Amino acid sequence: MALTARVPALLRERTFRRYWTGQTVSLVGDQISLMALPLAAVLVLGADAAQMGWLKTLELLPALLLNLPFGAWVDRRANRRRIMIATDLGRAALLLTLPVAYVLDLLTLGQLYAVAFGVGALSVLFEACNSTLFAALVPTERFVQANSLVNGSRSMAWLAGPGIGGVLVQVLTAPLALLADALTYLASAGYLAKIRPVEPAPAPPAKGHFTEGMRWVLREPSMRALFAASGTVQFFNYMFHTLFVLYVTKDLGLGAGLLGLVLGAGAVGGLLGAACSGAVVRRIGIGGSLVAGFLGFTLPLVLIPAADGPLPLVVGVLFAAEFLSCAGVMIVDVAAGSFQMALIPDAMRARVMGPSAPSTTASVRSAPSSAVCWAPRSAPAPPCGSPPWVPSSRFCGCCPRRSRACANSPPGSGRRPPPLRDERRAGRLHP
Repeated sequence: MALTARVPALLRERTFRRYWTGQTVSLVGDQISLMALPLAAVLVLGADAAQMGWLKTLELLPALLLNLPFGAWVDRRANRRRIMIATDLGRAALLLTLPVAYVLDLLTLGQLYAVAFGVGALSVLFEACNSTLFAALVPTERFVQANSLVNGSRSMAWLAGPGIGGVLVQVLTAPLALLADALTYLASAGYLAKIRPVEPAPAPPAKGHFTEGMRWVLREPSMRALFAASGTVQFFNYMFHTLFVLYVTKDLGLGAGLLGLVLGAGAVGGLLGAACSGAVVRRIGIGGSLVAGFLGFTLPLVLIPAADGPLPLVVGVLFAAEFLSCAGVMIVDVAAGSFQMALIPDAMRARVMGPSAPSTTASVRSAPSSAVCWAPRSAPAPPCGSPPWVPSSRFCGCCPRRSRACANSPPGSGRRPPPLRDERRAGRLHP
């Protein structure tokens, strides 16, 4: 009985437990692919720096080209869950073509490029649906707990996934290791098929529907600032990661297994960051947490090009960089994700998450600091104290402060007072 009481309340609910389990398994698979796909290019096909650059570009291009149209399309669909199942099955099918081609001695860089682009496009569509499904599954008063569980799963995937991926690459070769990620997509689709959440109604046809999300982001000062900060960090981190595997394997001489263990050990920092993020937000607020998290994420990466000397010293320096950077990025993830979910109206969630995904925590990294994408299969959660324009029926109740306009507006009235006046001045939201 005492053991059961320690299980988070959401995990005692079958629907959320199935959703969370599918996402957790899939996140581990993502880490395997993040190791196996570039290693297949380098170790099997002999890709050079320029070709690795093209591979990374094609992985990221769908987020730049398709977030906005996919977001607009998803907001007009009634059943996002079915779309997510279809994207899981599509990604599994694409990944399965790589080990088949390898066994038949037909694998080429062109096929790697095509699969990277296809999986990236389907991932963008999956994430456009995921934030809306998350909000439909979790009651407002449990957003914080749900966000902690998803972030905890992500940290565990960081910890276990690279090590598993490195071992699989070393034992099976990189293309065959991708079978494991394909299986996790099938598992995710299976768990999604077992849940039946009540999803919000699709957005009605309206003039400017396609660009409404982007226009809302550009009108909202806080989202503009977050967009600019995150975009700057990710732009340079993309370039950094493009050369990371090549640098570590060719220049530093680390094998796939040791590289995986270094990244997995560094992910302990992600667990620490996830555990401490709530306390950090409570202590210094949302604004301070964002600044601290961005600095903690980026500054430790300077250690990686400085790694030199005996192998134990090199591994130690890489471990320190991974550990500290992962701790920082989890603070950014929780703070920015909470801020976004609190700000974004339900009616345009996919459209807003679409244009903001390339540069905000809608795409928070899915790997330790060597991997650029911020987490793609999790939904950010709002702080416990919802901002003043959240209707009273969705008010969390953890923060006693509510605006008079909100208190006098009926639920669902759509009335929206000026956002976060006092909270924004103080640079904090209350978790």
